[in-house]
Amino acid sequence: MNTSTSALTESIFYILLALQEPMHGYGIMQKTSAMSRGRLILSAGTLYGAISNLLEKGWIEPGGESSDTDGRRKMYRITDAGQEALKAELARLEELVSNGREFINK
Repeated sequence: MNTSTSALTESIFYILLALQEPMHGYGIMQKTSAMSRGRLILSAGTLYGAISNLLEKGWIEPGGESSDTDGRRKMYRITDAGQEALKAELARLEELVSNGREFINK
């Protein structure tokens, strides 16, 4: 499983954050929009491209109960590797903010 230390895109960061609970694609789109206060609006193409990438990296996996009565909505959940990637990105962002505050306030 790849837990690369390179910076995550904003979309990937918010998708992983949204998947702290199992969710289907439309739910991810709604949650990311709500968390970003409407600033990040994921198109279906962007979302499913990101989901494909995250599945490939092993950062998310299919799972969770379908919320549809016919079971067509595929659910996703974050893996331990995805959680580690999210934590690493949060630490990186906190360092950026800390350094920025330190040098701007001099």
